[in-house]
This record gives sequence, structure tokens and C-alpha cells, in this order.
Amino acid sequence: MGELKNNIQLFEDKKIRTAWDAEKEEWYFSIVDVVAVLTDQPDTRHASTYWAVLKNRMASEGANELLTNCKQLKMTAADGKKRLTDVADTQQLLRIIQSIPSPKAEPFKLWLAQVGRERIEETIDPEQAIDRALETYLKKGYSEEWVHQRLLAIRIRNELTDEWKERGMSKGRDYAILTDEITRAWAGMTTRQYKQLKGLKKENLRDNMSDLELVLTMLAEASTRDISKVEKPQGLPENQRVAQRGGKVAGVARQALEAETGQPVITRQTAADFQQLITDIVADAATLPEMTGPADDANESGGGK
Repeated sequence: MGELKNNIQLFEDKKIRTAWDAEKEEWYFSIVDVVAVLTDQPDTRHASTYWAVLKNRMASEGANELLTNCKQLKMTAADGKKRLTDVADTQQLLRIIQSIPSPKAEPFKLWLAQVGRERIEETIDPEQAIDRALETYLKKGYSEEWVHQRLLAIRIRNELTDEWKERGMSKGRDYAILTDEITRAWAGMTTRQYKQLKGLKKENLRDNMSDLELVLTMLAEASTRDISKVEKPQGLPENQRVAQRGGKVAGVARQALEAETGQPVITRQTAADFQQLITDIVADAATLPEMTGPADDANESGGGK
């Protein structure tokens, strides 16, 4: 368990105790607090009793593995003292919510059913996954140009991980180590340090990159892919060296660009900043006075050439 940071989140003005595990990049939620909100329990004691009964019922439904994997963390109780509390990560919490017969839990269940249906459809027709990703990014306020670039980055990443799989690397730990080698080589920091620079937690790092950051990430991963196809590295150490070489290609490009512009490529800005920038540009354009006179005449003349 990495360093934990306790926090309070609100749901319908009710407090939900949470803890952020920086090492695992995972939120943990107090199960008793969630149960109290969704079942309108008057106090913690009643919520604890409900959770005890619910655990027994879930065990009889075959959810023993989930219940075994639920952790206990010390969280501040109502009396100000820290006590061990059952907590669940996001996946575990959604499974628990499925077993709660409450009108307040129904929206979560409907959402889970919708997500499940979409995943099945995407398995049958993978193009739907691309269409949904495009729609989701646009709804979040990204520009269409950025979204197409992001989808290209996803394709290049998938091609790289396919190559790693071909080289015998394992999804998870090996991929994380190799990704860190690439990022360190071009950006001068690990993926976690990069996220910390931007103040991110669970948010996707690439979704919070500028155009240049995303382009250099693609260059680094595409270079690693192509070098690997030529070198055919075996074992993690050889793949690490290839990842360093691929990342260095983008690192050289980054340094050259920074030397030419005098501006750093890596930025603390996130998606919220980029979207606000677009909003500001549109707002500023809307307030510009209409140009009349010689300037317009010059534009009209130029357009006729």
C-alpha cells in the first residue's frame, strides 16, 4: 500500500470518506458511508449492521473473492478517532452497489447495464468503440483536430503493445516499466512524475497533454515500435534499452524545438486549461468589432486574386 491521503467527498450532501493511494493511483471509498447514503441509514451503527447483513448475502451469491479482496484502512470516525474501516476501490464498489436494493442505487445499475451492453456491441463491431470515443471526447470539449490526433495516439500505442506482446513482455508491470523508460527518455521524468507535474490522479495523462506533448509521445512510441521490429529484443533488459532509444528520438526532437522557440514543450497545463483556452478564443472573437473601410476593401481585393 502506497502513501495514502484521506479525503471527504460529498454525495447528496452526505459525507463519503475516501483515501487516495498514490502508488497504485486508486481511490478507496468507505463502504459503510456509501451504504448509509444509498439506504438512508440514520447513523453509522445502523449502516454497519446493514453492511454486515449485505456481506453475508453477497457471500451466498458467490462474491467471496470480492469480499476477501476488500481492504481495511484507518479513517477518521464521527468522534474524531481513526478506526479501521472497510473500503472498496471503484470496481468493488460498483459490484457492491449492484447488491443494494435501493431506488438511489438504481441509476448506478442502469449505467452499469448500459456500459455492459456497449462493451458487448464493441466486441462484435470494434468500429463502435472508435465512434464512441470520438463522441465522448467531443462532449468533453476537446477540439475535433485534437480528438483525431488522440485516436491516432491510441492506435500507435496499441501497435507498440502488440509488439511488446510479440517480444514476450507481460501486460501490466512490464508495460509500465517500458512506458516509464520511453517517457523518461523524451520528457526527462517517469509517467507518475509527469502526472504529478500536472496535478493528475486517476485522470489519463494523454488526455491532458497539449498537441506537442501528444505528438512527441506518439513519435517516441512509434520509434520504439519500429526499432523493436528491427532489433527483435528478448527479455526485459533488452526491451528497456530499445524503449530508451525510441524515447530518445522524441527527446532529441523536443530539445531541438525548445532551442528554436525558447519555450518548454512540457507544460503543467491540463485538459481544463486547453478547453478554457479554446473557450476564451471563441469569446474574444465574438467581441471583436466589425472591420469596415479600407481594411475590408483590401481583404476583398486580396480574395479576388
